[in-house]
Amino acid sequence: MTNQPVGKTGRLYGVGLGPGDPELVTVKAARLIAAADVVAYHAARHGRSNARAIAAGYLREGQIEEALIYPVTTGTTDHPGGYQGAIDDFYAESAARLAAHLDAGRDVVVLAEGDPFFYGSYMHMHKRLADRYDTTVVPGVTSVSAASAVLGRPLMERDEVLTVLPGTLEPKDLAERLATTDSAAVMKLGRTFEGVREALTEAGRLDDAWYVERATTGRERSGPLRDVDPATVPYFSLALLPSPAATAFGSGAAAPAGFAEAPVDTTFNGAAAATAEPDGGLVSLEDANAAALTRFASDDDRGTGGVTVVGLGPGARHWLTPEAQEALAAADDLVGYGPYVDRVPPNPRQRRHSSDNRVEAERAAFALDLAKGGRRVAVVSSGDPGVFAMAAAVLEVAEDPQWQDVPIRIIPGLTAAQAVASRAGAPLGHDFCILSLSDRLKPWSVIESRLEAAAAADLVIAVYNPASKSRRAQLVRALELLRGHRRPGTPVVVGRDVGGPAESVRITTLAALDPATVDMRCLLIIGSSQTRAVTRGDGTTAVFTPRHYPA
Repeated sequence: MTNQPVGKTGRLYGVGLGPGDPELVTVKAARLIAAADVVAYHAARHGRSNARAIAAGYLREGQIEEALIYPVTTGTTDHPGGYQGAIDDFYAESAARLAAHLDAGRDVVVLAEGDPFFYGSYMHMHKRLADRYDTTVVPGVTSVSAASAVLGRPLMERDEVLTVLPGTLEPKDLAERLATTDSAAVMKLGRTFEGVREALTEAGRLDDAWYVERATTGRERSGPLRDVDPATVPYFSLALLPSPAATAFGSGAAAPAGFAEAPVDTTFNGAAAATAEPDGGLVSLEDANAAALTRFASDDDRGTGGVTVVGLGPGARHWLTPEAQEALAAADDLVGYGPYVDRVPPNPRQRRHSSDNRVEAERAAFALDLAKGGRRVAVVSSGDPGVFAMAAAVLEVAEDPQWQDVPIRIIPGLTAAQAVASRAGAPLGHDFCILSLSDRLKPWSVIESRLEAAAAADLVIAVYNPASKSRRAQLVRALELLRGHRRPGTPVVVGRDVGGPAESVRITTLAALDPATVDMRCLLIIGSSQTRAVTRGDGTTAVFTPRHYPA
């Protein structure tokens, strides 16, 4: 991490990553990404970032990540200033988030697909911050250069003129410009493709035009533009009119006669390569064809607070959904049980409020109070927040009239039952139920009657909270009850800390299960009469419940 003298601000870097292949990242860009205190990147509402995916192999543990999530893509907005007003507010808020890091002496790298100043989203941060902070811009390979290389056709030679045009121009205006230039690249295709083809036809250049999609990535496509089906064209594509002199010479550098899948290696240091993007676009959205009216940070009106209950999944970072990542990045405050809060990478811009696991109602009230005061609050929950977790607690406390106007949003997460089941095979392949053996909030008599009913109904049972240091007898009694309904050889899956560093999964039977080996970090899946445990060819055991049931 960069060591800044006291009182010295950090340096802002706009770093170009090239069109998609991580091996096209420059040596300087790779060095700066690895050294940065803060790595920022733009993304659309879904939270996936092409820029971050390209740079993934150069990131290191401990870096602060700032996901800058666009509030709107191609939809409409109810922002008082319309689309441009929403975007302007977003740029201002994003710049303020980066400025907070710079003021604290942290170096900030803003990742940019292609080149930062070539239709790149970084330029909007540069315009707002470069006059206040030391700034360095690192150029990158543009999508135009990548497309030329993919086709094997030069862009221009001698005194030829290359013109770069946005496909968003009116077809008539575009045709006039295409008719008066030698070479051209037309960016931002997607939903503008038919207008661009119309313009090329009107300019008499359609037969000279080539199409390139997602250049340098594993999903690269190229071929004559006239053969392209408009319905298949993504935003991450461009039209190219190569050098007329090179075309006339016919040097053998011909592009493929049809569409071809390029044999590109899409991995680097174990990280998957991102989909190429034509250098960002005027608004530089990650997926400008994603039709969605979105609002910044939550579904609330801009400028108001709200509570978002976020499911973190069972533990592994790759099981965190893009929507959850977006909510965590946008939050002002994180609230939750200490170990769950600790799973969220620290961001000095945010306040973190950890508490004990037995104060759900108090935690919910605290979060609602923060939101009522205008804060954007993320209440974090392991697994799915709606399964024995904080979503119900927040909604229950929010019934109080003092919080009835506080917006609440629930973001799902991968459940522990799903995670454990996936590790064992498919034990939840038929009807199943989920029960908690914790009698802290409900009488044991209720739990016992539900276990009896589930066992009699021959349901697979996923058992949460099976035992703790002070609560052992309940599991013993539950097993006694279940053994009265199920055969001794019924498969049982015991998953412990699945998704975490101490993960273990073992497969046993109902008769052999020892309650002493089970604790609160375990989840049990107890099979039905149809559940099978089979040995695979590699010697491993897979547990599954067939989808059919005997008559």
